[in-house]
Amino acid sequence: MNLPETDQKRVVIIGGGFAGISLAKKLKNLDVQVVMIDRHNYHTFQPLLYQVSTSGLEPDSIAYPIRKVLKHLKNFHFRWATVERLEPQHNRVITNIGSLSYDYLIIATGTKTNFFGNATIAEHAMAMKNVPQALNIRSLMLQNFEKADDCDDLEERKALLNFCIVGAGPTGVELAGAFAELKRHVFPRDYRHLNVDEMEIHLFEGADRVLPPMSEQASKKATKFLEELGVKIFLNTLVQDFDGETLIMNNGERMRTKNFIWTAGVTGAAIEGIDASSMMERLNRFKVNRFNQVKNYNNIFAIGDVAYMETEPYPNGHPQVAQPAIQQGELLAKNLKLLLEEKPMEPFTYNDKGTMATVGRNKAVVDLHRLKFGGFFAWFIWMFVHLMALVGFRNRVIVFFNWAYNYINYDKAARLIVRPFRPKT
Repeated sequence: MNLPETDQKRVVIIGGGFAGISLAKKLKNLDVQVVMIDRHNYHTFQPLLYQVSTSGLEPDSIAYPIRKVLKHLKNFHFRWATVERLEPQHNRVITNIGSLSYDYLIIATGTKTNFFGNATIAEHAMAMKNVPQALNIRSLMLQNFEKADDCDDLEERKALLNFCIVGAGPTGVELAGAFAELKRHVFPRDYRHLNVDEMEIHLFEGADRVLPPMSEQASKKATKFLEELGVKIFLNTLVQDFDGETLIMNNGERMRTKNFIWTAGVTGAAIEGIDASSMMERLNRFKVNRFNQVKNYNNIFAIGDVAYMETEPYPNGHPQVAQPAIQQGELLAKNLKLLLEEKPMEPFTYNDKGTMATVGRNKAVVDLHRLKFGGFFAWFIWMFVHLMALVGFRNRVIVFFNWAYNYINYDKAARLIVRPFRPKT
């Protein structure tokens, strides 16, 4: 990979998400060579992907070049590549551009969409785990509105304007709320000769309430907000199949739609080469100890969503959200320093800072330990936290002005079909 020879220990980080970036930043003053590998040359702020999907933000507002994020690191190298497999017996990573040896390997590959083995849904559903997928959803939405404006067949037009979202976790709820606000404030002005009331938003959830990871109070408030926005919620409902036009529910009901978005679950983005006994196969995550060392390996670590760590407060592993990833990355940087100094490492303890989700304008829910609330104040906190968490001053400024513009004008300016999406037929 054309890396300079050095006497320093080489730390290879696979993945430039929250976990990998937080780790790399903390290695700034450590006397090691740091190499990061990622299949994208940018870090994505995934919590705001839904706003790219719904025309609220352009992708460069929530993405930041990895080389720029880590420009202050000495002896840092980035390689734009896809990791194909690991060879732990040789301390080697095999990628599509060559192989790379390591002294310490950190796997921070995050998650991928889980279709639960349903090949038909996997082929036809729209996922939303990265920027290209978010842009695909935006293009499909706008393309279908353009087609509906030119369609005189009522049933076909309804299918084009029917938006079905599977999974009522934070992503699904936020996406449904954003679509509802487009219907209420934006599309009536863009498509003045189209009956925008024909647009329907359906949210499907297999559990008995929306936002299952959050408190019941948050679920009730979110349900109320969604219903006020006109979203139709289907609880205790599983979508069993989708062929590109018709979805089938577990009760046998069918529904036509040309907009089918899957946010129902994730699975670990594991890499081949690690011993099967070191994997939590059902979740596709690596078993790690309290120091994030992968089981059976002393110099391989996994952090973030791809790591499965059982602790007394979290017997089923930590939630697959940003905070555990960030905290594990920061502690591992400290532990690598201790390792190099031949000192004992510190065990990881997760500090839960709470959970939040926004449903739309002035509507959000927040769970902060014993404090649980919703409405405008929760929405303001949600905005502030996400704004401050963005990487890069430029991105914060752009997102702030976009949000201010959207709030004042009831508008979303990024309604562009830059790259037409062609659904599989």
